[in-house]
Amino acid sequence: MLRFLQRRNQSSAFQSFGNSKGLVASTQWDFMEKLEKAHPKRQVIAFIFMMVLVQVCSEPTIRYSILEETESGSFVAHLAKDLGLGAGELAARSARVVSDDYKQRLLLDPETGDLLLREKVDREEVCSTVDPCVLHFQVTLEKPVQYFQGELLIQDINDHAPEFPEGEMLLNIPENSQPGTLLPLNLAQDLDVGSNGLQQYTVSPNSYFHVLTRNNSEGKKYPELVQDRALDREEQAELSLTLTALDGGSPPRSGTAQVRILMIDINDNAPEFVNSPYEVQVLESSPPDSPVLTVLARDADAGNFGRVSYGFFQASDEIQRTFSINKVTGEIRLKKALDFEKNKFYHVKIEAMDGGGLSGKGLIMVEVVDVNDNAPELTISSLTSSVPENAPETIISIFRVGDRDSGENGKVVCSIPENLPFILKSTFKNFYTLVTESPLDRESRAEYNITIMVSDLGTPRLTTWHTITVQVSDINDNAPAFTRTSYTMFVSENNSPALHIGTISATDSDSGSNAHITYSLLPPHDPELPLSSLISINADNGQLFALRALDYEALQAFEFHVSATDRGSPSLSSQALVRVVVLDDNDNAPFVLYPLQNASAPCTELLPRAAEPGYLVTKVVAVDRDSGQNAWLSFQLLKATEPGLFSVWAHNGEVRTTRLLSERDAPKHRLLMLVKDNGDPPRSASVTLHVLLVDGFSQPYLSLPEVAPDPTQEVEDMLTVYLVIALASVSSLFLLSVVLFVGVKLCRRAREPSLGGCSVPEELFPGHLVDVSGTGTLSHNYQYEVCLTGDSGTGEFKFLKPMIPNLLVQDAGRELNENLRCRDSFVFS
Repeated sequence: MLRFLQRRNQSSAFQSFGNSKGLVASTQWDFMEKLEKAHPKRQVIAFIFMMVLVQVCSEPTIRYSILEETESGSFVAHLAKDLGLGAGELAARSARVVSDDYKQRLLLDPETGDLLLREKVDREEVCSTVDPCVLHFQVTLEKPVQYFQGELLIQDINDHAPEFPEGEMLLNIPENSQPGTLLPLNLAQDLDVGSNGLQQYTVSPNSYFHVLTRNNSEGKKYPELVQDRALDREEQAELSLTLTALDGGSPPRSGTAQVRILMIDINDNAPEFVNSPYEVQVLESSPPDSPVLTVLARDADAGNFGRVSYGFFQASDEIQRTFSINKVTGEIRLKKALDFEKNKFYHVKIEAMDGGGLSGKGLIMVEVVDVNDNAPELTISSLTSSVPENAPETIISIFRVGDRDSGENGKVVCSIPENLPFILKSTFKNFYTLVTESPLDRESRAEYNITIMVSDLGTPRLTTWHTITVQVSDINDNAPAFTRTSYTMFVSENNSPALHIGTISATDSDSGSNAHITYSLLPPHDPELPLSSLISINADNGQLFALRALDYEALQAFEFHVSATDRGSPSLSSQALVRVVVLDDNDNAPFVLYPLQNASAPCTELLPRAAEPGYLVTKVVAVDRDSGQNAWLSFQLLKATEPGLFSVWAHNGEVRTTRLLSERDAPKHRLLMLVKDNGDPPRSASVTLHVLLVDGFSQPYLSLPEVAPDPTQEVEDMLTVYLVIALASVSSLFLLSVVLFVGVKLCRRAREPSLGGCSVPEELFPGHLVDVSGTGTLSHNYQYEVCLTGDSGTGEFKFLKPMIPNLLVQDAGRELNENLRCRDSFVFS
């Protein structure tokens, strides 16, 4: 059975390949003949391998090309069409694309049959310098198994510029190098290939070299410098060129490197003395080993050829006994003392020789000069080492000068520096007096070193210097000076007593006790400011202390002056202003002005059941004695009898309804609100509101049980209590006046025979039902007509309807007829 299947497959394979595949078929027949003699399992494996090999070899190779750096997802080819397959056949046969480099760079869409790029392809990364760059892949199909070979040619783009391995090249060329000399240089590398690769080299314009582009044994282009003219290191020792490598892309890219050329010296220059002949004068009193002069010869060559050594040339025995020369430095020194009377001039020939054997000659003419042997002398007769400042014409010293020489060498001149406040006065023969020219200032300079210079008139002159040190003693002529004219210090309220709040500082340019400063507080300009109980100062260092705790609400800032006094005689002083700013602390809780919580009866707000959402029930008014953010108040509803029925505006304390009222809502509501400031930590106060639901305003006022005040609540500042009482009294009087005024006006307007007199109800409305400011329960935008029944029991208070104010007068007759059923009529606005 196995041989039958093998021969059947061989026959079908041979028929499918045809004559063009005869070699494969014959090989398969030979292999199968050997397979019959093998083990059965090996025969099966070999059979499967041969089937795959036949399928691979049976299909032609498909070839595509793309440009490198093409974006991922780009279209490569319509693979299904190129393979002669129908739409959807790739998906049905489970088509796959596999690359030879085990990286899935291609993506096949089985539905459309399109071959796409999975990722951006970099030709240099895939193939490096290999050209052409071909990516091999296979397309596998199932049912039946079929393989297709594919090649993807990645075309190069000019995305790389030539680069030199080093940014600078160093060349050493002898200066006697001849024109036409060739100098190969390092080549540049370009990752691109073909026409995008490196094409030529150029060099910056110069008169010495040009560049040629050569090909090495590997076919790579390298630069070669060609010398155009002779070099001269002494003319130009170094040359810097810019070498540029260009590729053939469009547009072309380039890379540069610096070529530094150093000229190597040859010995073509002899040493030359800088100042030949040299002329020098030497004092006859110069001791042995004294330097005479240093000669200098220069050689334009470099290295050993430019290194110069010195020596005497054709020197006599007298010159060799008198002078010596340093071979390296060229310094000439005396070997013995000179005698002007014996020899006044010397002519010394010298020689300079370089390392190549070339030499240069020079001449030194030495003149022996007669000298002044004795220096002037100065003798102090009297000296004052300390002088008080501000004292003019003070004698510092008396001294005598002289010189033991005779003639011009014995005459002397005495002087002191011109930038000192002192003068010399010649008194008698060679006696001089040193006095102050102007008053001295110790603060500008406390000590003077006066150098007295005495010179004779000899040739050369001899000079004697003598220094006198003068100390300037201090007097108290400077008052203390504060570092600043005013100081500002910040203190948080409720501070601890004896708190250090700052330091003032003053300086005195005097010295000793004249500079010792004592600090003190000056009486304040405001007689009501208890400065002595608020602030104290350390007399020695100027530290300020707060004596007691400060209260921002009582005293926010205050000023005072401090004095700094020295201990001179007489003493001097100065003043500075100190301003102390008290910073607020959050030490006061919010205080509720309305509604009052310590009243004998709780405050009750009436709310009509017909109120719309957003109806203003009441407004909580609170204050905070602190300032800034410590006084920023926010309102919050903590607890309510009916959650969701009321809302509180956080910034103004307005209590409004959030929905329509229903019959199921409780008639009495209790709201617990929290008033909190913005301090750190925050402080708060709570307030309880009682809201009574009414049908219109016709129900009688229902008083709630009295609520006893909280015995633990402490009474705040008396000033706040007085303020609250005054505001409540004024508000009550104002509301009462408005109600009476409106009632009287309406009674006069509505009085007619058919209606009878207008009577005012015995009990007035609660004050909180009348809105005057526009922020209460009633709005300025509408006027309401209210009827009150005259029953002795309960007065019916009912909203009839809103009326537009400008129609009130026009429709007065019509409205009057409608009101015949009412005993009293009020209009609230």
